[in-house]
Amino acid sequence: MSLITRFLPVYQFAETHTRYIPAAPAAVLDAVSRPEVVDDPVARLLIALRELPNRLAGRLGFASALRQQPAFGLANFTFLGRDGDHEVAFGLAGRVWQADYGLHSVADAEAFAALSAAGMAKLVMNFSAQAEGTGTRLTTSTRVYCGDAAALRRFRPYWWLIRPASGLIRRRLLQRVHAAATLSANC
Repeated sequence: MSLITRFLPVYQFAETHTRYIPAAPAAVLDAVSRPEVVDDPVARLLIALRELPNRLAGRLGFASALRQQPAFGLANFTFLGRDGDHEVAFGLAGRVWQADYGLHSVADAEAFAALSAAGMAKLVMNFSAQAEGTGTRLTTSTRVYCGDAAALRRFRPYWWLIRPASGLIRRRLLQRVHAAATLSANC
């Protein structure tokens, strides 16, 4: 069973992107979470735009839960595991539709699996590597489960609003993994 299915077998929202990379599956998955790969300037810009109202409020003296927080990124996710050269998965839980993301701190994969999603959304993002010819088909999937009707009502418009930017970020991440993995393979 895949990690994404193990941690989020039931979901209401999903998004998948794929890319062929001329490198071995191990090299491709190794590149997925390298800092220089996940630190994309376009992703940073899109996240900064999403966070701008809350951060601006903090600078103007109003309440802001993001005031002392770094920008949202992969560090906010919980590492759920790696299945050899096949898959790596990350999880996130909270009221992500809120200006401050409403994140629920999750210590590890076991805590993520045990967490009740009542009142919030649980999200699993994975990267799966499938050998294809002399390279790898890298697929990134995101699944979201809203734990109750109220969370679903709040998340649905948020999903439609952020989905284009989320898709762009995932496609750019695949491009950056492609560049990093092929560079490593050529060294």
